[in-house]
Amino acid sequence: MPDILFHYERVNPSSWAYLSSLLMLALFFKFNRIWSLRNIDLFLLIALAPGLLLVQYSFENVSAENALPIQKLGFIWLFVAELLLMLRMLMDPALLRRPLLDPNLNTPGLLFLGGSLLFFLMANVVFGKPSAADLSPAQQTASAAEEAEQTTSTEQALTNDTPTDPVTADAATEATEEVADEVANEVASPDTFSTAAPGFSLLYRLPRITTQTVIRQGQQGERPSAELPEAQRVAQATARVMAILSHFLIVVGLIVIGIRHFENPAAGVATATMYLMLPYTALFTGSVAHALPASLLVWAVVLYRRPTLAGMMIGMAAGTIYYPAFLIPLWCSYYWARGVKRFITGMLVTLAVLVITQAATAESWGQFLIHVRLMFGIRLPIEEAEGVWQFWSFWYRMPILAAFVALAFSFTVWPMRKNLGSLICCSAALMLGAQFWHAQGGGLYIAWFLPLVLLAIFRPNLSDTIAARMVPEGWWQLRLRRLNSQAEKQAT
Repeated sequence: MPDILFHYERVNPSSWAYLSSLLMLALFFKFNRIWSLRNIDLFLLIALAPGLLLVQYSFENVSAENALPIQKLGFIWLFVAELLLMLRMLMDPALLRRPLLDPNLNTPGLLFLGGSLLFFLMANVVFGKPSAADLSPAQQTASAAEEAEQTTSTEQALTNDTPTDPVTADAATEATEEVADEVANEVASPDTFSTAAPGFSLLYRLPRITTQTVIRQGQQGERPSAELPEAQRVAQATARVMAILSHFLIVVGLIVIGIRHFENPAAGVATATMYLMLPYTALFTGSVAHALPASLLVWAVVLYRRPTLAGMMIGMAAGTIYYPAFLIPLWCSYYWARGVKRFITGMLVTLAVLVITQAATAESWGQFLIHVRLMFGIRLPIEEAEGVWQFWSFWYRMPILAAFVALAFSFTVWPMRKNLGSLICCSAALMLGAQFWHAQGGGLYIAWFLPLVLLAIFRPNLSDTIAARMVPEGWWQLRLRRLNSQAEKQAT
């Protein structure tokens, strides 16, 4: 980025948290209605930043004595803030009076600001570099295997060029076999993904591109520059492209929802601008595991009038990170009056495609079964917990999980008359609830619910957007109606 903009330096996350919070208040705070719900929502969103900064500082300063206490405090802060947001989302269906509160800046100004933020955030993804801590276990082992293979081939070339005696040759052979065994063990262990959260196995092979650090790289020491193996270069390029595309789809999806479903372009642009402005987005811009599921959930809302396409988006999200699978009862209940079969069909087709992809990329039948179990969450990660659950007992998660499952299935009967507004806020509440029992960094995956929360904050009254009215009939229903009408005409 400094090659393009003269003396450009990235803003420190702590500084950006202060600046973005003040900018959000200037743009969206209703100074003429101090006690409005919009102002409370703004402070709830701003409350996420301190917890994120505490956790990020502990990740970057692992060697410090107070790193773990700071990390624990950060996750507890996030849990409290997300619990308040979850309660806010559960209350949202009852809030029928929703006055139009436009931002303090007009739509062209917000569009210009959002476009500028998107440019700088995506530039950080392009020029960012993943650190060793950002590589997944599978990536680290794949890198080690490739480096070991290159080392072995170099040693063999040197051995062929120089005369060797039998003793030296035997020793070299034994050493090569030991290295090969170690590499094989290291490569085999990540295929179990014992430390990975449930989801699509290929997703965990992508690194997270670091876009911002609390501690400056100069203080940590510069990493020696070395040519990366081919596999790492491909993985990093794939991660960059997928992260940029995911954020672009999120922004476009939010604007489309504002224009088509809210019938208020200003609300869509304001939602997208606030998403890009939040400190979390700048901190985790390069994480595909955060942005990709968020884009799928946003486009499920965009395509809610097409049950088949919406089902494909929910199925893709569920197959990618598993947790959106708990949205299925809610969405099936919404489409129950019309479109539930098309929704389930689209979801099952997408899941089948993901399973076929797992079979095509697996190296053995056993590895395929492990990856399928990982995708559908058929395991209990008792060990290797991360985040706040490394400090608490695993068994405390059980009542939280039971309450979460009960909440997910309760949405089949509540609210009784579901509309697009209740669909958005209840989906956000479920993705918020998933953070509390997520064993691998629960609380950090804010992108899974953030766009939905913003849509719930800016949405108008959508009480008339029920499935029976908004979802068109399927081709089979249209065919039956046509046949019935023809039969009636012939009878008369």
